[in-house]
Amino acid sequence: MKAILQTATALLGLAVSVSALAHAPFCECTALDAETIRCVGGFTDGSDAPGVTLDVMSAADNKMLMPGKLGADSSLTFKRPTEDFYILFDVGPGYQVEVEPSEIKGI
Repeated sequence: MKAILQTATALLGLAVSVSALAHAPFCECTALDAETIRCVGGFTDGSDAPGVTLDVMSAADNKMLMPGKLGADSSLTFKRPTEDFYILFDVGPGYQVEVEPSEIKGI
């Protein structure tokens, strides 16, 4: 009986882990031109993310340069900062994605 309970517990843990991975957030950013960046966020299960926080942060001191939220189409377009920056897609505790400028397509 003990072996059955241990196996059941292990399987439940695996199911929870797989479920969490199926809903992992992602954020993809593209330079539309030299001054404009567009980011699209969502979840790996195909879900959209309208209204989710996407902030542009200072790389020097982690202060917010531009607060933002994804629009109805799960995207946000903004002017590229002049200082070093990164993008923080924040779905909630433990579910954050950072996008560095080197990861932005077209830069």
